[in-house]
Amino acid sequence: MKTSIPKLLDINNQDLNRTLQKVLDSKTKPHGSLGQLEDLALKIGQILGTQYPVLLAPQMVVFAADHGLCARGISAFPSDVTWQMVENFLAGGAAVSVLARQHGLALTVVDCGVKHDFLAGRPAGSVRLGLQVRKADGAEHGTHNSSSQAAMSMAQCEQALIHGRELVKSLPGNALLLGEMGIGNSSAASLLLARIAKLDIAQCTGAGTGLDAAAVQRKTAVLREVLHRHADLNQPLEILAAMGGFEIATMTGAVLQAAHERRVILVDGFIASSAVMLAHALEPLVLQRCIFAHRSGERGHEFMLQHLGVEALLDLGLRLGEGSGAALAWPLLKSACLILHEMASFEAAGVSEKTSAAPELG
Repeated sequence: MKTSIPKLLDINNQDLNRTLQKVLDSKTKPHGSLGQLEDLALKIGQILGTQYPVLLAPQMVVFAADHGLCARGISAFPSDVTWQMVENFLAGGAAVSVLARQHGLALTVVDCGVKHDFLAGRPAGSVRLGLQVRKADGAEHGTHNSSSQAAMSMAQCEQALIHGRELVKSLPGNALLLGEMGIGNSSAASLLLARIAKLDIAQCTGAGTGLDAAAVQRKTAVLREVLHRHADLNQPLEILAAMGGFEIATMTGAVLQAAHERRVILVDGFIASSAVMLAHALEPLVLQRCIFAHRSGERGHEFMLQHLGVEALLDLGLRLGEGSGAALAWPLLKSACLILHEMASFEAAGVSEKTSAAPELG
């Protein structure tokens, strides 16, 4: 199986950018006085290709999977927490569930490779509201232990990419918010960052779900073993298959498809950013469609953002994942669009504009 990577068009339209800037500068405010909100309005306008962008049917998608590397004790929580938290999402009790309700975001949880059957005991063909099962073949128990073998086969990795693309095709709207769940996936993200950005693994490894300093050192040593085992791999998909996770691979495919469709992609924290980093390695123009919600408290995220050359909207010390940071940043995107649509211009409001220069004193 070979998955094709969609070729993206350069959406940097200088004429549109000048028009958007002119619209912003005509509003009843000093030029640039809304700071990053103006930059955000420009970005959304460029992605959607209009000077008056409207965000439609936003989709919060949480990608979930388990990681075989957890057998090495790299997490403070057992793997069972992955499926238990998926049930919590579906029941509406998780942080992202609350925030999605607050902001009117459609929430979908995707089983990409969780060690659990969420449809057990139900008739064949049954579905559960808010759940999509998109497991790659053989992914019923999550990835393999990447310290002893590749996390997944190349065929599984490619199938996960395809599942991500097909998922996005099935969803309405023009905005995709990325979330994830998977005990052990901060380790996978750290490994991907170390190899792709060519950083020492100690720089990329943090506390994850709450490890103390000694446990972080042990985790770092295990991750160094993984990198050594797969030292000869340098191509993005090879790296993803060897050291990634099914949720990261599926999310990477979703990012590529959303970028192809010119959806606004709102990226959560460390693990979600690792999927964008992989997508960027495969198709650099992906970043034109991405907005980074926040800088995570997880150690490696700052280095990941630096590698991508991007800045995040918020810095709240978050490290929960789930898409919680993306949900918190979502109102800023709505505000940026409303500024373009509803804020009066100097002319319309009858407000005098700034003079070109102060009069000389006589």
